[in-house]
Amino acid sequence: MNNSSRVLGSHRKALWNAKSFVLLLFFLFQLVGVVKFSAADTIQDDALVIQQAIWVLEVKGAIGPASADYIIRGMNSAAEANASLVVLLLDTPGGLDMAMRDIVQAILASKVPVATFVYPKGARAASAGTFILYASHFAAMAPATNLGAATPVQIGAPQLPKQTEKEENHKSESKEGGNQDSPNDAHTTMERKQINDAVAYIKGLAKERNRNSQWAEQAVRNAASLTAKEALKEKVIDFIANDLEDLVTQLHLKQVAINEATVTLEVAGKPLHYVKPDWRNRFLQVITDPNIAYILMLIGIYGLILEFYNPGIGVAGITGAICLLLAAYAFQMLPFNWTGFGLIILGALLMLAEAFSPSFGILGIGGIVAFILGSIMLIDSPEVPYQVGLPVIAAFTLVSILVFIVTLKMLITSRRQPVVSGINTIVGRSGVVISDFDQQGMVKVDGELWKAVTDLPLKQGDNIIVKAVSGLTLTVIRGET
Repeated sequence: MNNSSRVLGSHRKALWNAKSFVLLLFFLFQLVGVVKFSAADTIQDDALVIQQAIWVLEVKGAIGPASADYIIRGMNSAAEANASLVVLLLDTPGGLDMAMRDIVQAILASKVPVATFVYPKGARAASAGTFILYASHFAAMAPATNLGAATPVQIGAPQLPKQTEKEENHKSESKEGGNQDSPNDAHTTMERKQINDAVAYIKGLAKERNRNSQWAEQAVRNAASLTAKEALKEKVIDFIANDLEDLVTQLHLKQVAINEATVTLEVAGKPLHYVKPDWRNRFLQVITDPNIAYILMLIGIYGLILEFYNPGIGVAGITGAICLLLAAYAFQMLPFNWTGFGLIILGALLMLAEAFSPSFGILGIGGIVAFILGSIMLIDSPEVPYQVGLPVIAAFTLVSILVFIVTLKMLITSRRQPVVSGINTIVGRSGVVISDFDQQGMVKVDGELWKAVTDLPLKQGDNIIVKAVSGLTLTVIRGET
């Protein structure tokens, strides 16, 4: 019975290690595949770098840490390669304010002229894209494209309560007396601060690039939008181009101020060098996806909890630590909410407490509620691409319930079962006395010699039964003959 239990335990441990190792390898292979595939593209692209070429960077989707890193690194490489022009092919619904400002600062400091081109037909440069367009040395749009709707959305702050009837009557009396409300009266103080900051920022860009600052203010305050033809008429953009070749043709011999020096573009006939994201950009794009970062964080938390609860295996702890560090790196590049993270930890601990000490569901329900609220609040962004999806939250909430309430209960139940291995299994076994002794002597149990103590004198050959173990000393009593 003892040997079979030990073998069964070793098999279970080996199976657990094998499964964990396979999962860890699968995760690492996925990362290696991304790096290998992207590195091959980078090598191929580097072989095509040509002096005085036109560098083309394609930005499609929400503006975030990955796209900012891609643009900034691409512009720096273009400057090192002495490129004639950098063209940003832009199609974005908007994105994170901090990523947008990093891109704008890089454009303003660029030693190479930058032309932002809203392309292809049907594309848009909304919200953060409008700021990038205004910051560029040249702004162009393809037909059937649009820009604008640059109003910043309040992040992470609750709405103020609605005005009471008394306050509304007071405002009505003020209007009758000739005092008119400002356009911002409907906004909270925080919203006004955000809007006024964005207005000042885009007006500064408009003045720097000699573009329409009045419409820029309307784009921020009232979410105004323009089509390509309207934008050209309002002097928001410089060109309407059908494609990239048409844009290059129109840019040829145009003059632009770079670092207080006037530069004439000579781009006709210059080769186009398309810059693809390298492995670092693609890796950032993967882990800075809020859903991926959220999953990595939960895997990290679960792995460390399992490792602390059942130390010695190692795979769960190593996997958890790696995933948690990757999630931390991703969250420091995203609008991370520490309150949401704290609620997730609290929810996990409450569900863990429910598994250890059942409280008729009180702790478990509280943990589920905290876990869901924390998951929703984890990312402070109104942009849909930078929010954790509700299906992902629902799925991992169910997984958390299963992990902490079902799995841990099974582990606790197994721990409460009788011990089938180790030194304590000798209790209750029978043996034989080696030589006569009154209080302390030697006995043989299962073919092994042990030091034993007893209250009654024992003689050589007497049968004994082990009652307790203290270190390497057995407490024995006389057994049946």
